[in-house]
Amino acid sequence: MSETVISLRNITKKFGKQTVLNQIDFKIPRGRIIGLIGPSGAGKSTIIKIILGMEVADTGSTTIFNQTMPNRKLLGRIGYMAQSDALYEQLTGRENLKFYADMKAVKGSAATEQIKHIAQVVDLTKDLDKRVSGYSGGMKRRLSLAIALLGFNDILILDEPTVGVDPALRRKIWSELQNLRDKGMTILVTTHVMDEAELTDEVALLLGGQIIAYNDPASLKQSYKVDSIEEVFLKAEAMQK
Repeated sequence: MSETVISLRNITKKFGKQTVLNQIDFKIPRGRIIGLIGPSGAGKSTIIKIILGMEVADTGSTTIFNQTMPNRKLLGRIGYMAQSDALYEQLTGRENLKFYADMKAVKGSAATEQIKHIAQVVDLTKDLDKRVSGYSGGMKRRLSLAIALLGFNDILILDEPTVGVDPALRRKIWSELQNLRDKGMTILVTTHVMDEAELTDEVALLLGGQIIAYNDPASLKQSYKVDSIEEVFLKAEAMQK
């Protein structure tokens, strides 16, 4: 069994009277792509924010590399893409990437090479010197993903990374994620695109504030006696009602 990189123990989180996460236990091993799926409002983004220390759980603990979060030193080892884009609209795509590369201590020729490679992955090479204010919504998502890929990360956490991205580019992005996984990176990705869940190493299904299933896609399909992760999701949701 691979070393556990991210561990959530007995995590409960309430917003007012609503329990969003209910005694979540969730371990993510090194060098795997883990998909986190569930309906809107299930708490996927809340789990991510608790992992990163952006939200405080009401009960339980979170560790990354066996160190309790929040821990600012660890954040330098994590690439993060949020659901909302945090971009400087008056700067060009390249200027945004250079700014964030500098923040992640990627400088000189290393920054130039990373920006060149990542721009190709997200298909923004020809648009890098345009102002972000002129980007479409899909282009902004791609730039946000490029920023998350910058640096020398051990962990990549992506919240709905391919929303508004066409299928051909989505395949290219997933190829890069699998390449990074093969180099030992740990990747946690939330997605509404069930075809993407098939590309992960393990899928965690979040429903009713709890992780009700967590296994590789083939095993999940076998245990629910269905042919796709989408059908796993629908069957599990029906069983919860």
